[in-house]
Amino acid sequence: MTTLTLAAAQSISIAGDLAGNIARHQHFMQVAAEQGVQLLVFPELSLTGYERGLAAQLAIAPDAAVLQPLRDFAREVGVTAVVGMPIRLSDTSPVLIGALTLGADGSLGVYSKQHLHPGEEVAFAPGSGGAPLIIGADTIALAVCADFTHADHAAMAAQNGAGIYAAGVLITAKGYDPDTALLQGYADAHSMVVLMANHGGATGGWESAGRSAVWASDGSLIAAGAG
Repeated sequence: MTTLTLAAAQSISIAGDLAGNIARHQHFMQVAAEQGVQLLVFPELSLTGYERGLAAQLAIAPDAAVLQPLRDFAREVGVTAVVGMPIRLSDTSPVLIGALTLGADGSLGVYSKQHLHPGEEVAFAPGSGGAPLIIGADTIALAVCADFTHADHAAMAAQNGAGIYAAGVLITAKGYDPDTALLQGYADAHSMVVLMANHGGATGGWESAGRSAVWASDGSLIAAGAG
């Protein structure tokens, strides 16, 4: 059983407003810190909203200076945050859907979504994943939305020693039951704690179902947010 305190941030993004969303993320991180949370996971593309049409102009390098205040805040409050952002790994690289880990120790981790939803290819390229997070004695594997619909993604995470599988997502009401059945199944099948952080409201023309959740390593539901 993990001793890590983790949480899903069921945030609502302001379309294309990086500064406004950074402020919202800082609020969530402050509240999380006050509750003793060590790892806080935000939804897919949380810093911009799920705005495919804006992705190319909003995309940044993972270590861009614009995110330094958020990285500094993570260190200040002692919370490691996984945030969603369109990224480019170089000036000439395609846009990827990134999940950036802003470490409480000042470190920066980069994960890029490997499996795209149909239609995302008009704005994004498939990414290559990323190394698991290590926090104390815990190994955490990351996923971004459609990644978890591929069973081998979770299986590989377990094979690589992850005890926690954390996914930032955008899931609608229609997709909620089948998607969460998959996640719950991974928890049971691989004896991993599974966390799913979903948007708290509409984004990019999609109405999110909310109801972020955490399942124990036996598949039982630990907690779920409001819809």
